Amino acid sequence: MKKITILMLCIVTLGLASCKKETLISPNNLTIIKYINPNDWQSSTNRFTISAALIDSRIDLRTLEDDGILVYVSRGNNGVYEQLPFTYDTQAYSYTVSEGRIDIDIQSSDFQEPFPDRPSTVTKVKVVLLESYQ
Repeated sequence: MKKITILMLCIVTLGLASCKKETLISPNNLTIIKYINPNDWQSSTNRFTISAALIDSRIDLRTLEDDGILVYVSRGNNGVYEQLPFTYDTQAYSYTVSEGRIDIDIQSSDFQEPFPDRPSTVTKVKVVLLESYQ
């Protein structure tokens, strides 16, 4: 009797363990490539910051409020991307995001030089929108 009870318990345990529910969520990310020409950089009034605006309607209010937004730049369009924010050679690169727009700023990190170096070549920018699942 004990053998039959143990055998039945093992069968039931194996049966329940094999019923596993898996939820597969496919990523719904978007990569946007933009270019900033050297003459697109504008200086601020205090001359400590230069900025360039990237306009894209895919950065809507829902994306702005719910999703992740990552920005990378390839200085000199050399195929090497650096994630913002970062500092290179006393120049701090950062960005701000608003609906339909990303502003990339270059500032003097030590405020010794009033005007950061304006990029002399095309700057390639990669924006990655990461959809959040709530």
